[in-house]
Amino acid sequence: MSDQMQSRLPDADMQSAPRALLRAAKRAREVARRTGTAVVVIRDGVVVEDAVTESDEVREGSAAPR
Repeated sequence: MSDQMQSRLPDADMQSAPRALLRAAKRAREVARRTGTAVVVIRDGVVVEDAVTESDEVREGSAAPR
């Protein structure tokens, strides 16, 4: 996980929050791909519907935002 995604809060639960958010995002994309629906995200301050494809599954292993 990159330094940007690490919590600087002293609470142990908050230390786990960034990883939990990444897991939730991955799961949401898996469900969207299976059901043929879009994932709604905020990209550069704009709300967009993001279509999920099979190739997105491979790319998500890097956890890099698109």
